[in-house]
Amino acid sequence: MLAAFGNAFRIPDLRAKLLVVIGLLAVYRLGVFIPTPGVDAEALRTQFQGQGGVFELLGFVTGGNIEVFSVFALGVIPYITASIIFQLLTSVYPPLEKLQKEGEEGRRKITQYTRYAAVALGAIQGLFLAIALIGPSGALRVGWSNGPFLWFTVMITQIAGIAVVIYLGEKITEYGIGNGISLIIFAGIVAAYPQALAQTFALIGTGESNIFSLIIFFLLLIFTIAGMVFIQQGERRIPVQYARKVVGRRVMGGQSTYIPLRVNAAGVIPVIFAVSVLVIPGTLISLFPNVLWLQRVGAWFNPAQWQGLIVSTLLIVAFTYFYTQISFDPRRISENLREYGGFIPGVRPGQPTTDHLNRITTRITLWGALFLGLVNALPQILGWLTGQGTLALVFSGIGLLIVVGVSLDTLRQLESQLMMRHYDGFVSRGRIRGRGRRF
Repeated sequence: MLAAFGNAFRIPDLRAKLLVVIGLLAVYRLGVFIPTPGVDAEALRTQFQGQGGVFELLGFVTGGNIEVFSVFALGVIPYITASIIFQLLTSVYPPLEKLQKEGEEGRRKITQYTRYAAVALGAIQGLFLAIALIGPSGALRVGWSNGPFLWFTVMITQIAGIAVVIYLGEKITEYGIGNGISLIIFAGIVAAYPQALAQTFALIGTGESNIFSLIIFFLLLIFTIAGMVFIQQGERRIPVQYARKVVGRRVMGGQSTYIPLRVNAAGVIPVIFAVSVLVIPGTLISLFPNVLWLQRVGAWFNPAQWQGLIVSTLLIVAFTYFYTQISFDPRRISENLREYGGFIPGVRPGQPTTDHLNRITTRITLWGALFLGLVNALPQILGWLTGQGTLALVFSGIGLLIVVGVSLDTLRQLESQLMMRHYDGFVSRGRIRGRGRRF
């Protein structure tokens, strides 16, 4: 693996791609040190640390930007939300579905609409945070007051920050390796690891924690990550046979291929959906801290507590089924197979093929949903068992799932570039590819 990384830096154009990724991610990380005008970063950090649960999770996902409310405070959250909305709309709204089928030009228009929607969502979220959190909490710099001027300043700053983050992500995708938006999220999550480890070792030095529980936690964490890789790479391959056609003197078709159905086809989108739902009660609690019944309800939406962990796991399972049903259309696949002369051996074309794919998808989605729910809960449970609650929050299941998924995707693309130039990949035999079974 080390030799493969060395080979990547020996190839001039591949080295340039890697340097583009490193440079643009460094620019993004510099944004955490540029505060939003009028906001007292230290006072706001203290407030977010007191909230726990969802707000600390959002802090890790944004790489600490939201905790100090920097110019990149919202990070890529508005863009991800807008992307999810348009992805859902393309399945249920005919004009967007037609636009998506127009090829590259149609997808370019949808991407442009997504950018506009991300900026609009960022403006709304920035304005809401300024009105609901920054002013009432007293997290204001000297000489600033809570009012329309502060709200307008925060909103304009966040709009500019979101535009820059989207630009950086798209340039990484265009000129670098991997998906730019995913790598920005990856950088934000990984950036929290060194500080959390330093705090943990400081607690060990003072006697508040012990090295044995830390070792147990990381050993269990390694097995958890291995399980994530195992499931992320898992897929079920449904064999497809194409009938032979005689055109003149040529025989066409007769090929055998397969439809790959991933165990975790929904990726981390259900997790993002669940976090979006969990944020709402936490925000209401910060607005009305003295309402007792709201505090009790909020405990069921706080992932740091056992009630919230159960609710978040159930939400992830439900959203996994919901998103898979929208993103995967067995009827369309069945029609495409019949149009091009393909069929699944032992299954009649048409409605029987649709029913067969529906049945397989439902069963696979069950395991994918349980996997995401387990990934969400397991690190927190390990933290409770080993007494490493802080590390469990930093190395959360959501964060680890994103890190593992982005790492595998980036390594897969980098390996493809190496293999194309006749270099060895990252594994001694074969390539990084999905594990699967044929049925």
